[in-house]
Amino acid sequence: MAHGGRRRAFIGSFTAAGGPGIVTAAMAPDSGALTVLGGTNRLPDPSYLALSADGGTLYAVSETAEGAVAAFRVHGDKPESLGPRVPVGGGPTHLALYDGHLLTADYGSGSVTAVPLRADGGLAPAASGVLRHTGSGPHSPRQQGPHAHQVQPDPSGRWAVSVDLGTDSVRVCTLDGGSPVVHRETALRPGSGPRHLAFHPSGGFAYVVNELTPTVTVCRWDAADGTLKPLTETEVLPAAPSGDAYPSGIAVSPDGRFVWTATRGEDVLSVFAVAGGGEVLRLVGTVPCGGHWPRAITVSDGVLYVANERSGDVTWFALAPGTGLPRRAGAIDVPAASCVVLG
Repeated sequence: MAHGGRRRAFIGSFTAAGGPGIVTAAMAPDSGALTVLGGTNRLPDPSYLALSADGGTLYAVSETAEGAVAAFRVHGDKPESLGPRVPVGGGPTHLALYDGHLLTADYGSGSVTAVPLRADGGLAPAASGVLRHTGSGPHSPRQQGPHAHQVQPDPSGRWAVSVDLGTDSVRVCTLDGGSPVVHRETALRPGSGPRHLAFHPSGGFAYVVNELTPTVTVCRWDAADGTLKPLTETEVLPAAPSGDAYPSGIAVSPDGRFVWTATRGEDVLSVFAVAGGGEVLRLVGTVPCGGHWPRAITVSDGVLYVANERSGDVTWFALAPGTGLPRRAGAIDVPAASCVVLG
């Protein structure tokens, strides 16, 4: 993950909107400031990225109508291809490593696809299984059918959870013969449009940011049984939005004291103080995201990074230890930026 003593950041972007593909950036050890090093444009619309546990392999979705994933060896300033892209469901928006496979959340086809990993970290030439979500929601036209938006393992590593915006639900899954299967499906409030989920470091709670209503749903998570129980729903804005307000990213501090969300349209970051061991979120305040249309956020070592899609930049913020409030510290230009993954 480090090269020449430097930590790395990998930034995804939409090439169809003028993005450069996958960008590699160095992270300053003292401030977290980013400096662009290089990258690759060999994959169309690499909108979301994931790193292997050892940081040696980078995975990317190709968020096209056909849908694909690809693996890259992290070497030098330019990720090197580990083989041809592998087809998955249409419009993949997220991916994660789980149980020897790469899972993708396929928004367009409303499915989760499992692709086996080779011994060298590359991808097998074909997906081993697909879980097709079913259902719909009351919001037209966004919920006429399923739209899997995110998939990730839980902190125990036993389960994979799939967040579906179209069906207002979260599916808890395992793999059976390499194919994703549903263990349990949890319904959230109709019309909420869940987008992404983040776990509290205790492993006992999960926070679901909702795109179609600007809220976060606090859930209790039981890893022993693989059950997710919605508890409360908290507004991410202090007042009614003035126009479009579509929450996107969510992040939790490593010590579990704070939660941050990003909201597009309003172009703000919201800060929540965590209480009750993880059960209660209290909105502390909001600050401008430093750009337009923040699509994803990530946190590391007291710094919060924001991929601002429409303004074409990645901004970073120093986080106040006592309040969690972000203070803008810098930015780099990345046209059509979509996510930041830290190595």
